[in-house]
Amino acid sequence: MPVRRHQTVATLDVDVIDAGGDWSALGDAENRIGCAAAAVARWPGLLERPSSVAIALSSDAEVAALNGNYRGQSKATNVLSFPAGKGSASGFLGDIILAAETVAREADEQSISFDHHVAHLVVHGLLHLLGFDHENAAEAERMEKLEIEILATLNIANPYVGDLLSVRQTPNLE
Repeated sequence: MPVRRHQTVATLDVDVIDAGGDWSALGDAENRIGCAAAAVARWPGLLERPSSVAIALSSDAEVAALNGNYRGQSKATNVLSFPAGKGSASGFLGDIILAAETVAREADEQSISFDHHVAHLVVHGLLHLLGFDHENAAEAERMEKLEIEILATLNIANPYVGDLLSVRQTPNLE
């Protein structure tokens, strides 16, 4: 008889903030983003306590300004993650900001669903807030593998098309 493990799933509250850009193609943004965040929350070992995150749906202009101020790169990128600092509310992971025009363009260029690309970026951003990174090959492989597995629970195809370590080949994936 197989062993069944029961894991307590921590809750993840998501505040979706309309901060600019045209997100009309996303439809019910809160629900779609919430599903991606819930997939991360359900993954064993990622969340150990009730947590929250703020996800801002923004524009390329706003993301370019933030990217310039905080990363020294005055250009738009698809997603930025800002971990919560000291003094933040207990369980608050941080902020994720998505750039509408860049996300839409990338989805079109990659011939993937806008919804699926947004879900991938939400998962990617949350993993950053949970301490994952892709600064070297080993980190990138670990993070991408986890993204692929989490997205599969949402019936979303491998965004890296089997090409691990492609994060370094896609420099605007933050």
